[in-house]
Amino acid sequence: MSASTATSVPASAPADAAARRARRRSAALGVAAWVVGIGFCLPALWMVLTSFHAEADAATNPPSVAAALTLDGYRTFFGGGGGPTPWPPLVNSLAASFFSTVLVLLLALPAAYALSIRRVRKWTDVMFFFLSTKMLPVVAGLLPVYLFAKNTGLLDNIWLLVLLYTSMNLPIAVWMMQSFLADVPVSIIEAAQVDGARLPTVLRRVVAPVAGPGIAATALICFIFSWNELLFARVLTGVVAGTAPVHLTTFVTSQGLFLAQLCAASMVVSLPVLVAGYAAQDKLVQGLSLGAVK
Repeated sequence: MSASTATSVPASAPADAAARRARRRSAALGVAAWVVGIGFCLPALWMVLTSFHAEADAATNPPSVAAALTLDGYRTFFGGGGGPTPWPPLVNSLAASFFSTVLVLLLALPAAYALSIRRVRKWTDVMFFFLSTKMLPVVAGLLPVYLFAKNTGLLDNIWLLVLLYTSMNLPIAVWMMQSFLADVPVSIIEAAQVDGARLPTVLRRVVAPVAGPGIAATALICFIFSWNELLFARVLTGVVAGTAPVHLTTFVTSQGLFLAQLCAASMVVSLPVLVAGYAAQDKLVQGLSLGAVK
């Protein structure tokens, strides 16, 4: 018995050492992941802190971390002290993002159905064409779009932004929804067709409920892209149809950069997207991976 015990201890020692090394490696990777994550979050955290500082404290160099906190930046953003009200730009951003997202879903769902479930001929070429439309730099199409809007009287019109955001988000929406609809069982679609359901009914009653998480992820991503868009909104809008990102640029004036007010405004403008992203973070990750994460 003593001989077997003596031989078993050395045999288990390498396994224990390997387990300890694995635990140390896992702990080191965890610490490194936390450091990298905090590093990515530091700019956002610094923006939050600066938004609660007075303008004089925010402009100091080096920055005054322990300065007194105040809500003056938020009061100024919401029109306190006679400043411009932010509600029209926020409403414009909400309208442009919402209506463009609805249009994208209405157009992308049948297109993705034709490319995934009832595949058209050369559907891979069609998918590449959708992807190729995203290869053109946005600024390259700015002048033609501006001339079109000027000649048609659509400058400073919120519906022009709706059309532009729809066309910009439609390719990525088709790509995403094609990957989600590819997982819809064909048998339930065929059963619905046997019962006499036409294509609109199949899309509304069968495909949409089954692919609901994918559609929600697509809608969320398209909404975020539309809400954050600045270039077209800055050039094509003015007083009437200016969006929230355009409103942020008003805090950079010839008199200087109002950093505290800009950070407060950025926090308010980012809040809807942050709340929506946090509420649907699992669907957002799934959508950004084009359905690879199930």
